[in-house]
Amino acid sequence: MYHWFCVIILAALISCKPHVSLSGATIPVEAKTISVRFFTNNTTLGAPSLSQRFTEKLRDVVSQQTSLGLVKSNGDLQFDGYISDYKVTPVAIQSNDQAAKNRLSISINVVYQNKFDATKNFERVFTRFADFNADQSISAMEPSLVQEIYRQITEDIFNAAFNNW
Repeated sequence: MYHWFCVIILAALISCKPHVSLSGATIPVEAKTISVRFFTNNTTLGAPSLSQRFTEKLRDVVSQQTSLGLVKSNGDLQFDGYISDYKVTPVAIQSNDQAAKNRLSISINVVYQNKFDATKNFERVFTRFADFNADQSISAMEPSLVQEIYRQITEDIFNAAFNNW
């Protein structure tokens, strides 16, 4: 009796489809490749390198946190999209109507496709921001702010695609 119970449990475990990676991500067992197409900058502001930096950051995240092979196009799992918004706005006004802090916000439109499970596909805008003192110039602060914003956005994208968040 115990022997049959173990056989049934083992068979159930072997037939399970999702694969869980070391990062906790759920990846279809059939998936072997992932592609991250170049994310264009559709905004009028920001450094010319925004697109390249974001694309590389997302490629790094999926390469480091999954065992999937990174291919140029037509991966089993695919990311595509564009930078849709880049803006600096005042967020903390002092008594003399001057901004004490400014906020850099970046939005990225992401299309994710899973060839094995269309219910996991999505098109979604991910937005994050970082604040900086108004007495600092955006050009001086931009590299570190963008790095932090991209870290947060790529984490959000990864979680949406592989952790059902």
